[in-house]
Amino acid sequence: MKLLSFAVPCYNSAAYMEHCVESLLHGGEDVEIIIVDDGSQKDNTAEIADRLAAEHPTIIKAVHQENGGHGQAVNTGLKNATGLFFKVVDSDDWVDAEAYDKILETLRASVEDGKNLDMLISNYVYEKEGALHKKVMSYSNLPVNQYFTWDETGHFRKGQYILMHSVIYRTKLLRDCGLELPKHTFYVDNLYVFYPLPYVKNMYYLDVDFYRYFIGRDDQSVNEKVMISRIDQQIKVNKLMLEAYDYKNITNRHIRKYMFNYLEMITVISTVLLMKSGTAENQQKRRDLWAYIKSQDYYLYRKLRYGILCGTTNLPGHGGRAISITAYKIAQKVVGFN
Repeated sequence: MKLLSFAVPCYNSAAYMEHCVESLLHGGEDVEIIIVDDGSQKDNTAEIADRLAAEHPTIIKAVHQENGGHGQAVNTGLKNATGLFFKVVDSDDWVDAEAYDKILETLRASVEDGKNLDMLISNYVYEKEGALHKKVMSYSNLPVNQYFTWDETGHFRKGQYILMHSVIYRTKLLRDCGLELPKHTFYVDNLYVFYPLPYVKNMYYLDVDFYRYFIGRDDQSVNEKVMISRIDQQIKVNKLMLEAYDYKNITNRHIRKYMFNYLEMITVISTVLLMKSGTAENQQKRRDLWAYIKSQDYYLYRKLRYGILCGTTNLPGHGGRAISITAYKIAQKVVGFN
C-alpha cells in the first residue's frame, strides 16, 4: 500500500502536465500518481499519460475516461487510489521538493505512531504570472507541528480558508463520508474541501509552502470573465454547499462556524459576479439565488443575507455597489482571480 496517492486531472493538458508530474515523482515509491485523462481530444494528453506510466510503472497509473469534468476526474482518482492519504494536484500546478519531503515524513510518522490523522494542512503559493512577489497562504491560527482538533483551532480571518491546494485527506475518510463530486461542473474544489469537514477529527498543520498554484492563463477557470460566463456552475456549487451545510447536526461549534464562513464567502462570489456581469438576466439570477436560499432555510438565509460580507453585496445604489466590490476584492484574495 502506498503512503500518498495523487490524482492529477488532465484535460488537454499536454503543454504543462509533465512539469506537474515530474514534481510529484520526487516522492518516489512512497507515492502513486494517478493521471486521469478526462477525454482529452485536442492534444496528446493521453499519449503523454501512457508514456509516463510506462516509464514509471510502479508509481504512475494512467486512467482514461470519457469527458466528465474536473469533479468526475477527482472521483476516478479516488476510486483508483491505494494510498493511505489522498491529494488532488491540478495539471498546471506543481509542488515544492523540500516541503514535499516534510509532508511525507509527517504522514509516515503519523502511520508509524498509530495516529488517526484525518487531514494534513500546509501552505500554498499563488504563482501568478507576471507578479513580482508570490503570495503565500498560510494559517497562523493553527497549532504548528502537532496534532490538534477543531477545539484547538484559532479564529479564521475573513479571507482565510482551507482550500483544495492546502489539504491532504485520509483516503478512507473521503470514501466513508460518501464524497462524490458532480460531473461536468467547474468549481467543485470547494465541494471537495467542504463536504468532508464534519467527519474530520484529527488534524496536523505543517508551515511549509508545498503547493504551487499557477494563475495566469486566459482560459483558466478562475479568470473572472470565464467565471461570469460559467456563472450557472458557480451557482450550482453554491447551492450544493448550502445543502451540505447540515448545521443542525454539526455539534462542534468550531466546525459549524468555519463552514458557515466558507459558505458565506462562496455566496459573496456568486452574488458579486452576477452583479458585475451587468446583464438583466444575471440580475434576475441573483434574486433567484437569494430566493432559493430563503426557501431552503429561513434562519440560514437571514444569517447570510444580513451578515458582514453578504449584507454588503445587497446594498442599493452606487454606494452599495462600491461597497459590494470591496467585499468582492476580499473574495479575490481567497480564490486568486486573474
